[in-house]
Amino acid sequence: MKKLDVFALILLSSYTFSCSTINAPLPTHVKQSNNLYLDNSFTSKEVIQVETEEEIFKLDQSMIDLVEKKLKKHPRTRDRADALLDHIFNHEDISLKYDGNANVTARQAYHSQTANCMSLTVMAYALATAADLNVNFQQIDVPEYWVRNGQYNQLTGHINLIVREEDAPGLRVVWGEDVFQIDFDPDAAKKSFRKRIIDKQTVLAMFYNNKGANALVSQHYQVAYQYFKAATKSDSNFSPAWGNLGILYKLNGFEEQAEKVYRHAISLKNDNLTSLSNLALLLKKQDRVDEANRIEDYIVKIRNKNPYYHAVLADEALYKGNYEQALMHYNDAIKLDENEHEFYFGLAKVYYKLDRLKAAKRSMKMALTLNRAKDIDRLYLAKLNLLRETKVKL
Repeated sequence: MKKLDVFALILLSSYTFSCSTINAPLPTHVKQSNNLYLDNSFTSKEVIQVETEEEIFKLDQSMIDLVEKKLKKHPRTRDRADALLDHIFNHEDISLKYDGNANVTARQAYHSQTANCMSLTVMAYALATAADLNVNFQQIDVPEYWVRNGQYNQLTGHINLIVREEDAPGLRVVWGEDVFQIDFDPDAAKKSFRKRIIDKQTVLAMFYNNKGANALVSQHYQVAYQYFKAATKSDSNFSPAWGNLGILYKLNGFEEQAEKVYRHAISLKNDNLTSLSNLALLLKKQDRVDEANRIEDYIVKIRNKNPYYHAVLADEALYKGNYEQALMHYNDAIKLDENEHEFYFGLAKVYYKLDRLKAAKRSMKMALTLNRAKDIDRLYLAKLNLLRETKVKL
């Protein structure tokens, strides 16, 4: 899975670990979720404008012209979908570039030519719908996977679009539906992760959740609150947004309300390990150590089977300069998944820090072999060439 092209369903993650096993902790469900908001505690002198659904998906005239002149001329569904992707990446048309923090509307993505994978998918959905494609959002349930953003680790997820072939003269589907995907991270689509159709309201919740998380990282807490609230209003069952709201409350000293929100997030999705982890941290802060330890034991039991968990421990160790520990964690990740190119790239960075340049070159070559993305290839080749020009030490 490409770190650059994974849509950022952002959850701020804090993790801890211990060592025995227990049954999953039972959360407390809050039936009246309206009681979880703290409107009076996050007031702002300035008006905070949260994008509406219409603003997020709306096309302007130039986008409509693209649909009418370049997409609708293709009678077959697949040809229209292929044309859509061609125009998104064609330098003469949109020529979009990736920016992980560019969580923008369809129109902003189209005209700024910069977007993250969420915004790419939103824009593609809006154009595809206008082009009369039978399109739905699909969530890919990737394992927990983090990236660092300053002092925070952020957990990412992934969505794509699924397009169904429509009936046409002379075309008949004999065995089930003719279905194909529009995906801005082909690696994620190829892996055998569970996939499920999600509705537009959930995608809106994801969009608002991303915006809120970015505001939280920037310490714009009133803005973060409005986006997290919008996310939970858009889809009241979207657990990650409730978990992030709990983090916001904790950071602002509302610990009792934070605990309620964490538990509500867990009640909606009892494998929301991020909220469980943050709940454990809060309980430890309050000297409720036994309950916290039970939660942490449960989390570790689950996460130890996830190679990306070991990779984030490696990233954390590398960030702190604990290179031998980082080496151990990357090797643990590779034992669980030997085909993930990013693990070898991480290993190469550690070897380089340890001045083991031959080992770094071997790891970079392996990363290059396993990677399938051209933009990542260019990065890896540049790193490998740098190593080749460096005096190799044993």
